[in-house]
Amino acid sequence: MKKAKRLMALLFSVILVLSLAACGGKNTNTGSDSAATDTPAATEGTGETGTDTAAGGNVLNVQFDVEVASLDPQIATDGTSFEVLADVTEGLYTIDASGLPVLAIAEGVQKSDDGLTYTFTLKDAKWSNGTPVTAKDFVFSWRRLVDPTVASEYSFIAEIANIKNASAIIAGEKGIEELGVTAKDDKTLEVQLDVPVPFFESLLAFPSFLPVNEEFFTQAGDSYATSPDTILSNGAFKLTAYEPAATTITLVKNPDYWDADKVSLDGIQYQVIKDSQTAVLSYQNGDLDVVTLSGEQVEQFQADPEFHSIMAGYLWYISPNQKVAGLENLNLRKALSLAYDKAAIVNNILKDGSIVADFAVPTLLATGPDGKDFRETAGTYPTTDKVKALEYWEAAKAELGVSEYKYSMVVEDTESAQNVAQFIQQEIQTTLPGITVTIETMPKKNRVERMQSGDFELGLTRWGPDYSDPMTYLDMWITGSPNNYGFWSNTEYDSIIDSAKKGELALDPTARWEALKKAEGIVMDDAVIFPIYQKGDAVLYKSGVEGIEFHSVGINRVFKNTTKK
Repeated sequence: MKKAKRLMALLFSVILVLSLAACGGKNTNTGSDSAATDTPAATEGTGETGTDTAAGGNVLNVQFDVEVASLDPQIATDGTSFEVLADVTEGLYTIDASGLPVLAIAEGVQKSDDGLTYTFTLKDAKWSNGTPVTAKDFVFSWRRLVDPTVASEYSFIAEIANIKNASAIIAGEKGIEELGVTAKDDKTLEVQLDVPVPFFESLLAFPSFLPVNEEFFTQAGDSYATSPDTILSNGAFKLTAYEPAATTITLVKNPDYWDADKVSLDGIQYQVIKDSQTAVLSYQNGDLDVVTLSGEQVEQFQADPEFHSIMAGYLWYISPNQKVAGLENLNLRKALSLAYDKAAIVNNILKDGSIVADFAVPTLLATGPDGKDFRETAGTYPTTDKVKALEYWEAAKAELGVSEYKYSMVVEDTESAQNVAQFIQQEIQTTLPGITVTIETMPKKNRVERMQSGDFELGLTRWGPDYSDPMTYLDMWITGSPNNYGFWSNTEYDSIIDSAKKGELALDPTARWEALKKAEGIVMDDAVIFPIYQKGDAVLYKSGVEGIEFHSVGINRVFKNTTKK
């Protein structure tokens, strides 16, 4: 489920070797094997070494299908980066196996009766260079999150959390020192909110709220989070091999982690393998313990006892850029949104447990005041209808006075994304004569940058939920949001979302829930996005591997409690 990126000098070189020692699947991010053009010098006093490796038979080998984009917690925006960040860094809360927030670095919490003040007491935890984790580390990182000069693409999550003055600081109206977070002493952190947030504790488990040691950050400078020497760990594992866009990432158990006795693995070895067949061969050769399947492989392994089907939270959709000629027309957008067979995509192309998406807010995301899943009582919206799509296209041609359009669609270079894009291209061109779609394939990071800058026409994209509330999707389409790729704007919609975040609706859970259903209806009726599918993950993991925690919200996989026999 963000704006401003760190500049990293990267040299991309494509290397795919069948005998790769590899590691396990995930969905999000850039793409292409690489080596960094500059390896940052070790920061004095880090206590880390970039030469250690995860050794021994108790190392979990996991596959990624895209590279890590950033390990700076206030800069990272993708699920792959978030997973590695969660391996090496821990915040006030984490999510337990059932998906509920539990205290992590925080030893305890006191909440005021009005729900506006949280006072956290920290555990005796330390960073991997031996320095204590303190309340100041949270103050520093949270101020970075809202600092306009940092321009974090995830600054909005501090507004969702309703941390006092976050909105005004992000808007440049107040200084970062006025953020409602205070280190009362080294072990006591006080957080003040503008309005109560029922899912506040779940939000604090999200990587954007992870702590950063200010002294270490300052020493690392522009090289922060680009190598093992420029990253500190306070989590279950620590990095020993990493560089931006690396195809191999090595982690070892962190002996200084406060809960190290509960960590069974000696380490994790991640390997980026984009081709699913290559990844499966590595799994069969014993080089991988965890791998994600796609397409024909799902049918091939469904009966295997090591096969597991997991519903994920990611929503895949096409975003039309409404600044591009023709795409400002509602009838044309509706024509495009109904022109492709979604059932064929999930049943014949993906085959991984994904389901058709005729919605903007996925299923199994959040439960309302009525105790029901959002989708159970939310509206239903049109699905594939090629006859109706053609009617809309004819209406659009009459309104626009144009009978032909040619659009390019930006697509990331993962196997499944390309397969889906090619099918949709064919379907649209067949269903809507006169419309031509070309495909531009690129690493995910490039695709995201193109869409955020408006340098695209159609974009095949995705969003994974950051927290268990419909707002994790609906907040994307407010006017001016960096995730509102299509540049759509609707004052009624903006008003609903604003009130649901910090106005009258925020104080009335039942009314808020109904208003969010209305907001989704506005998005769908205006064809702001063209939903395709909600992602399912078809995963193989070795029979001796137990305790991988899969989540549909926030961090998709957690390995702290994983064991390998």
